[in-house]
Amino acid sequence: MGKKAKASREKIERDRQYSLEEAISLVKETSYAKFDETVDLAVNLGIDPRKSDQMVRGSVVLPHGIGKKVRVLVFAKGEKEKEAAEAGADFVGAEDLIEKISKGWLDFDKAVATPDVMGSVSKLGKILGPRGLMPNPKLGTVTFDIARAVKEIKAGKVEYKAEKAGIVHIPIGKVSFDTQKLIENAKTVINSILKAKPATSKGRYLRKISLSSTMGSGIAIDIASLGKGA
Repeated sequence: MGKKAKASREKIERDRQYSLEEAISLVKETSYAKFDETVDLAVNLGIDPRKSDQMVRGSVVLPHGIGKKVRVLVFAKGEKEKEAAEAGADFVGAEDLIEKISKGWLDFDKAVATPDVMGSVSKLGKILGPRGLMPNPKLGTVTFDIARAVKEIKAGKVEYKAEKAGIVHIPIGKVSFDTQKLIENAKTVINSILKAKPATSKGRYLRKISLSSTMGSGIAIDIASLGKGA
């Protein structure tokens, strides 16, 4: 471990739980990388992700975005193709894009599709699925309301899904963001995860929450400090 990393870790009390504001201030204070690190929220949930009725998955529009330019690809035809382009999509098309992707091109971050072309897009399942790029109606990325979908993603819409251990990892912005913006983004994410609680989840739902930057250590958050609902 380098000197900067060691000095950074020493500022964090391992056995302490911080308020959200304290944790964000500490993340900013202990950041030592030469680039603008992403701030990541990790939420450990009281669910059994092996059971389909306990899977936690969703999407949320962060009020202040994530500080990253998102390249949006849209599978659409005719008027919807024009609508997507006008809404700010970076790549728009149908069979031409499907062929391009099947040959290995993947220079985009999110994909959206209209329902009428999903039959053709489904051929890309083995390529897009493992990378989390497959359009999904549950996440609002298979829709005829293309303009809205594109604008939301560009504005800072992020998707989340509980991993095998029942943990959700989701970016909430950059270290360079104002503390208040990171707080508002974090609270928006936590509220969305609370709303996504499966009816079959028993006992404590939010078990552990921690915050970290790309290169930094995890900082435990005191769930009780988040107030009602958490």
